Amino acid sequence: MNILMIGSECTPFIKTGGLADVLGSLPQALKEQGADVRVVLPKYMEMNQEWKEQLNLLSTLTVNLGWRSQYAGIEYLEYNGITYYFVDNEYYFKRSNLYGFEDEAERFVFFNRAVIEMIRELDWIPDVMHCHDWHAGLIPVLLRNQYQEDHLLQGVKTVFTIHNVKYQGIFPQSVLHDLMDLDERLMTDDGLEFFGGINLMKGALNFADYITTVSQTYAHEIQTPYYGENLDGVLRKRSEQLTGIVNGIDDREFNPMTDEALSFPYRSSQVKKNQNKMWLQEQLGLPVRKDVPMIGIVSRLVEQKGFDLIGRVIDELLYHDDIQIVLLGTGEYQYEQMLGWCQDRHPEKMSTNITFQEPLARQIYAASDMFLMPSRFEPCGIGQLLALRYLSAPIVRETGGLVDTVTSFNEVTEEGNGFGFASYNAHDMLFTVRRAIEMYHDKTKWQKLMKNIMKSQISWKYSANQYMDLYQSIQETSEEDVQHSQLTSV
Repeated sequence: MNILMIGSECTPFIKTGGLADVLGSLPQALKEQGADVRVVLPKYMEMNQEWKEQLNLLSTLTVNLGWRSQYAGIEYLEYNGITYYFVDNEYYFKRSNLYGFEDEAERFVFFNRAVIEMIRELDWIPDVMHCHDWHAGLIPVLLRNQYQEDHLLQGVKTVFTIHNVKYQGIFPQSVLHDLMDLDERLMTDDGLEFFGGINLMKGALNFADYITTVSQTYAHEIQTPYYGENLDGVLRKRSEQLTGIVNGIDDREFNPMTDEALSFPYRSSQVKKNQNKMWLQEQLGLPVRKDVPMIGIVSRLVEQKGFDLIGRVIDELLYHDDIQIVLLGTGEYQYEQMLGWCQDRHPEKMSTNITFQEPLARQIYAASDMFLMPSRFEPCGIGQLLALRYLSAPIVRETGGLVDTVTSFNEVTEEGNGFGFASYNAHDMLFTVRRAIEMYHDKTKWQKLMKNIMKSQISWKYSANQYMDLYQSIQETSEEDVQHSQLTSV
């Protein structure tokens, strides 16, 4: 099966968020399932020079955007057996940031159309075009409304994945005519219309053959008004073609037994968590104690991640409980200031690091006994998966991908791989943190929890199996439709 992944970022080439991790790992897992997977991205100025030097020119295209005719260079390289294509246009992508420009609509309409035109030039046709987030959301719309008669593309199916429904690609109606060469027939609920403007994610939801999101619970949540960001009605309408497939992590890249960021890599016969904890305590100026439970937090410091809950109770927790908290991240000024104040008030218990350093993040996962992630909403989440990989017990709010990957430990059945609370409430979170601390001091139960964590399925291979089944079912449905059509015509 030929699979083309389309997205706006991908590790190791360019990254601002979790989408890049998915596009960096999922294709490799699908390749191991036997698929021919390729990836296409914009060629950004901010890509590291070492990657740019490896690119080869495949072809040059002219892309029409309304009255404009724009150059598109198609360059490529191979990395770990995967072919990566890069759409080059310096006017659109030679900029100091990836996103946030006034002509954002034009940039990504160009990218979407360039991808389709690229396929028409290749000697390789995908069976499935897997489009990620609104930046690739126009592709299903164009295939169904402008390229439906193109014999090369008629058999191509589309899957659209929502990584976060909050970010939708909303633009004025004029974009429909000026850039897309589409007309008012798409200004409907079944098209792109959205409160008088257009919405590229909505277009993808209406025209893609299938829709996925990054956890099963999030797939249900976004069909409700609270989580759906005004697209819940469209999602309910397409519920038969909507499913959630939880993300994984690259368990070779994140391997505590070989991780060079750790001073004490784990061993198959002995976990070195206490040694990593005491090393990190010394590095951060905390009292060096192997007996104290350490809570790690690695996160963007924004309201979505639950920092309003943390702000309400963290001083009480630090004042009354014998713990240490190590935090790493950047974000909103109010949370940075609040967390800095906590360190100033409790320097022997709190280490606040307003930065992001990948080695330090891994050191926190490896050193911490628990990992706090009380998100208001969380499509999938990667922090809890990394915590499980490094044997740090997640403490999570039961939402989205968090509840799909973390099961609260049951002291009677001794099942579960972490701790959870359901209500978005600061004192429910505090109670759950204290429950985890209490269990930490019960070594028998804690060892059972660690054994459960070791059995957690967090690798991409489990998710890749589900994607392959989905692609196959779409192909089979397509073949059945063709046969039914032929019989009907006879």
